[in-house]
Amino acid sequence: MKAPGFWYQPFGVKAALLAPFGQFYRAGGMIRRAAAATPYLAKAPVICIGNVMAGGSGKTPVALTLARLLTAQGAKPVFVTRGYGGQNKGPLRVDLNRHTATEVGDEPLLLARVAPCWIGCNRAAALREAEKEATHILLDDGLQNPTIVKTTSFLVIDGSVGLGNGQIIPAGPLRETLGDALKRVNAAVIIGEDAQNLTPRLNRLVFRAQLEPRLSDDFPRDKEFFAFAGIGRPEKFYASCREAGLNIVSTLDFPDHYMFTQKDLSAFAEHARVRKLQLITTEKDWVRLPPDFRPKVAVFPVELVFEDEKGLMENLPTQHPNN
Repeated sequence: MKAPGFWYQPFGVKAALLAPFGQFYRAGGMIRRAAAATPYLAKAPVICIGNVMAGGSGKTPVALTLARLLTAQGAKPVFVTRGYGGQNKGPLRVDLNRHTATEVGDEPLLLARVAPCWIGCNRAAALREAEKEATHILLDDGLQNPTIVKTTSFLVIDGSVGLGNGQIIPAGPLRETLGDALKRVNAAVIIGEDAQNLTPRLNRLVFRAQLEPRLSDDFPRDKEFFAFAGIGRPEKFYASCREAGLNIVSTLDFPDHYMFTQKDLSAFAEHARVRKLQLITTEKDWVRLPPDFRPKVAVFPVELVFEDEKGLMENLPTQHPNN
């Protein structure tokens, strides 16, 4: 589903009518965490990259950057994630030569390019497999999951939207209140400008980061583009393309993790042909395209860059606290 527009607008009538249901949602989450059996304590440090927002906030770019930084220091990070949108429930080690987004989800395919990735609806079961080959386990999402002991937890915030209207689902985009989340968080990562000035409210160590495009020398910059995306906030992708100097003349939004149909692809190709446009999408959307259609679509690659990379690495665990 697409996020309702009123989630990112000042508190209004729709949000007010739904706010009581948000309290039920919050209570359900608190009961789930309180009633959980003893969480699993891994043999390797678990670094949780989570958020409080429904939809994209930048968790996966943070996880990818942490994995690259750890690998550069000689560590062996392994990802554990749910595999949202995939049919396989796991636990399963993602194989880029065999698995598709339909089977394992789109984000695991991106993660597995950088380090081994295990998926599983039962995150603890996937973690038990992942720890056999890891010095560090990067838990992509899972801040609200009570079945695993986290060594360190990062709260990722998209600075451009902050906490939206500040209400809990369905009145707003929050999975839980900021205060509830901060009780389980060691530090925060704010991506982009802190538009809602959340930094003073976090009362935690805050790392600032920016998503930067990584366009190759042969990227077709001089063309006009038809951009499409099925991510949490497609408008952010379009804005990033324009900021990079690309001429985006047509766009089309889809729900997050949307699986494109043959009808969609035919429509894309025809629209691009008639208007003489180059198709472009995100890396996350590109891996959900059929292999024979991918050559027709340009990819807009981005990489997360931290302002204080040294400070970030100093705050990552080097070994399990119980070892």
